[in-house]
Amino acid sequence: MNSLALAAISCAALYLGYRVYGNALSRLWDVQPERRTPAHELYDGVDYVPARHWIVLFGHHFASIAGAGPIIGPALACAMWGWAPALLWLVLGSIFLGAVHDFSSLMASLRSQGKSIAEIAETHLGHRVRLIFGAFLWLALVLVVAVFAQLAAQTFVMKPQMVIPTFGLIGLALLVGVMMYTWKLPTWLGTVVGVGLLFGLLAIGYRVPVELPWGANANMVVWMVVLLVYSYFASILPVNILLQPRDYLSTFLLYSGVLAGYVGLLLTRPELEAPAVIGFSSGQGPLWPMLFVIIACGAISGFHSLVASGTTAKQLATEADAKKIGYGAMIVESTVGVMALVAVAAGLHWGAGADSYGAMLKEKGPLLTFATGYAALSKPLLGSVGALVALTMLNAFVLTTLDTATRITRYIGEEFFGEGLGMRWLRNRFLSTLIVVGCAFYLALGPFQTVWPVFGSANQLIGALALLVVSVVLKRLGRPVIYTLGPAVFMLVTTMAALVYQGYAFFTGGKTLLAAISFALLVLAVMMVADSIRAVRRGKPEAGVGVAAEVGAEVAVAAEAGS
Repeated sequence: MNSLALAAISCAALYLGYRVYGNALSRLWDVQPERRTPAHELYDGVDYVPARHWIVLFGHHFASIAGAGPIIGPALACAMWGWAPALLWLVLGSIFLGAVHDFSSLMASLRSQGKSIAEIAETHLGHRVRLIFGAFLWLALVLVVAVFAQLAAQTFVMKPQMVIPTFGLIGLALLVGVMMYTWKLPTWLGTVVGVGLLFGLLAIGYRVPVELPWGANANMVVWMVVLLVYSYFASILPVNILLQPRDYLSTFLLYSGVLAGYVGLLLTRPELEAPAVIGFSSGQGPLWPMLFVIIACGAISGFHSLVASGTTAKQLATEADAKKIGYGAMIVESTVGVMALVAVAAGLHWGAGADSYGAMLKEKGPLLTFATGYAALSKPLLGSVGALVALTMLNAFVLTTLDTATRITRYIGEEFFGEGLGMRWLRNRFLSTLIVVGCAFYLALGPFQTVWPVFGSANQLIGALALLVVSVVLKRLGRPVIYTLGPAVFMLVTTMAALVYQGYAFFTGGKTLLAAISFALLVLAVMMVADSIRAVRRGKPEAGVGVAAEVGAEVAVAAEAGS
């Protein structure tokens, strides 16, 4: 099959989903542009700050949720099960699960004064559920920070040309943040200055690579320390000074890289070399449930609910932009996943030999393998720098997720330890962030190949639990819950099965720490689901929320939930 036709059909389906299903979700949540958002009502100049323009907030949100997931997941899944199962999950998962999850998490937070999904769980399901969910989220998010610190450090070791642009962008973000929010200059002027200087930094970086002298392993550790120190400051500074403008400027790298990939595909139009279906089993396990945790970002990702309710809801200036950001950013992310899938399925040699996809994936890992496929697609446009452009784009994805994840983990830690467990001294953002980066650094010292599978399962389980929480919110607002509860049940069953499979494999393989984390996440999830069902059956009333009658059966059975 021709790769261009496949990509065109996929992108058309995603756009149609945005227009039709996204509008249905807007009606479900009763989006009202005139309603004041938490960014205005609770403005504090640090976390609650209305974005100057929806495009700025879209940039922050999209860059934060994308990460390297929509690249790594499809690249791995294509090698294990073939391109057809991966593509179906990317497209259908994004429309009916991922974008629904992201948009609903954003709207539930807007209806709850910009609270995180964990605090919303307490409001509707009780204090014990909040504690269980908070513990689960904090542990899972530390895994997220560890994984992306590893990935970002790895890109610096592989391509030292990216060091100057990456760290120069921090200074540019501070400049643009001051221009927009302190000097009150027009958004377009800050954008032009920031983007112009950013591409200048790229040109300098390509000519002046920064290579550390201590060897690959030691260099990885050094870069992880530097990145986590940066993440520490990104977590504690006002959101509009560093985090938001840095993510916004990064999106121009992302947009440029994705656009170049699709233009290259239009020019080259290669046939797909990868098999459509390889088989039900693989080295990572059976297609179900493992495909659905290997591909997280690009289809559905629980981390997105934490971005939506952790930072985006606190910056949304008007509900008129909720669908564009909450639903639309997930759709755009899925187009990145489709591009990554096509790059490895059509841009690389499949079969036997040292240059085959399987051999390259084993030797170089998914990042460099994708970059090689991307370079083949974009060669008529980018020439010999295609692989470097791909890795620069990847690095921008990774870093925006890393700094946002650190900030959100700080929120969750303050809520869980400081308020939930009464440890008031951990309400201090300086100390709580230090604990986050310290734990993440410890986990990041392990090999990426062992941390990633646990991250995938934990991430997807967050998504399932977030969908469960927003389903309760919808039910208590007297609205249909089939849109969110059906996906919640599917993801709960799938990710719990994946954790059991992985936990047993880790235990029998002697990886006791990862086995313990897997089983701890599983136990916390089971406890939360059980408590959620009990709380809903009790019909626990909350101030300002219309409490529906018995819905416990609807939590357990998705088909009944839509009646």
